[in-house]
Amino acid sequence: MTDAAKLAVPAPVQPTLPIVGSAERFPVRRIYCVGRNYVAHVREMGGDESRDFPLIFQKPTDSVVQDGETMPYPPMTDDFHFELELMAVMKSGGYNIPPEEALSHVFGYGICLDMTRRSLIDTPMGPRLPWELKKSFDHSAPCGPVYPVAQVGHPASGRIRLEVDGVTRQDSDLSLMIWRTPEIIATLSRYFSLEAGDIIMTGTPSGVGPVLPGNVMVGSIETLGTLTIKVGPPVGG
Repeated sequence: MTDAAKLAVPAPVQPTLPIVGSAERFPVRRIYCVGRNYVAHVREMGGDESRDFPLIFQKPTDSVVQDGETMPYPPMTDDFHFELELMAVMKSGGYNIPPEEALSHVFGYGICLDMTRRSLIDTPMGPRLPWELKKSFDHSAPCGPVYPVAQVGHPASGRIRLEVDGVTRQDSDLSLMIWRTPEIIATLSRYFSLEAGDIIMTGTPSGVGPVLPGNVMVGSIETLGTLTIKVGPPVGG
């Protein structure tokens, strides 16, 4: 389609994230997620602790919520959970990226939340239930500012912590990830062409739990500042 082509409906707004130390913003192309990437979280979810193939899913680009904003409590659940994670954002990519070259494609890092409808109301349940219903809903991807690699390097260790209304709920270290960032990038690139603008959420430590309208979540990762998100009233409430 050419730039001059007329659109039948308004074009979607391009989600972007602020870049620390720059007036420019980071355009979001796709959001890839990795599940069950800390042993303690695998245990709390009743999973197998072996180093199996990583659990991979996606979230819609327009599910991004900005730092400091209020996200609505989603419909069709009464068990809405937080999952604090490190995000890597890409400046380039392609297919079949070797692990030893993976970090050269990273633009920077930040803090994100993989918000989850842990249970669903009036919905058939089962092991084959599509994860989209639990993971890929509106406003499910709060993301903080992007810290360029030139400022923070490639975080492989450091405290990752989430507070809800001032009470610590998650507290771990990036060094405890089962699949490290270069491995995640290399694995994803076997199945997708990673490109500039992609966000990769790298998994959450243990301690996940529910939030309610009015709760304020503050996530922090060493060298990457904080992400603050308030839970608002239910959609349509």
